[in-house]
Amino acid sequence: MATIPNISSDIAGPLGAIHLPRLWSKLRLSAAGELPADYPECGAGFDQMVLDGLGIDRDAAVAYVKDNKASYIEFENWVKAQRGGAIPQSEIDASNAAIRGYNHDDETRGSILNAAGLSDDGSILDAVNLNNLDDWTELHNALS
Repeated sequence: MATIPNISSDIAGPLGAIHLPRLWSKLRLSAAGELPADYPECGAGFDQMVLDGLGIDRDAAVAYVKDNKASYIEFENWVKAQRGGAIPQSEIDASNAAIRGYNHDDETRGSILNAAGLSDDGSILDAVNLNNLDDWTELHNALS
């Protein structure tokens, strides 16, 4: 059975960059053939946002994790090495703010909330929390 990634986009590792642990988990699951077919291993949304925010090449990051079966800490160390050993805190903060500040469009929000059994009263707008609800709904459905 495929594994639903349940690391929230709001989780950071020691580097402090949110979503990076989720991206790593999706890449590792994909490399092991365990990522659900409808989950992109490295999509155009938060995955690309965190890579762009940290100044990391998408193809190189995907290849590094998949080819090396890298642990999370190995991945973070690789990310820092790509930037000469460190990433300025201001860039990490800007990446985190961009991810936390992103909202899904009305149709996507409505679809996620409906699938989770919630009405769209406008109280949940941010994509981080909507994606959490979507993952939890998918996990529940997969186990039902």
